[in-house]
Amino acid sequence: MEPFAELVRVARAEPILRQLLPWTGMWELHFSRCTEMRYTWDVPYIGTLRNGRYYVEGPHRSSPRIAETDSARAAVAMVVDRLPPGCGPAFIGDAEELAAFEEARGRR
Repeated sequence: MEPFAELVRVARAEPILRQLLPWTGMWELHFSRCTEMRYTWDVPYIGTLRNGRYYVEGPHRSSPRIAETDSARAAVAMVVDRLPPGCGPAFIGDAEELAAFEEARGRR
């Protein structure tokens, strides 16, 4: 199976990641805690390398690479281990609306 397709299949099998909004770009699989653009950038993401390996980076583009692995399962596990507390299900709205909701909820 092609590495990116394998990555999507493995990520889809992970219950907590199914609660988030997946999106792709540049052979990377990202996860957002909200459903509308502008998405959140607080979850690590997984990319594929030309040699069939995977890398985990993030949560931001400026963050250092977390690791490389030959296994889609290992890459997905690295993301799951680094999810923000209370992650999921995805908030219906954009990142700004999610931030306002979380701030209001924190004041209760």
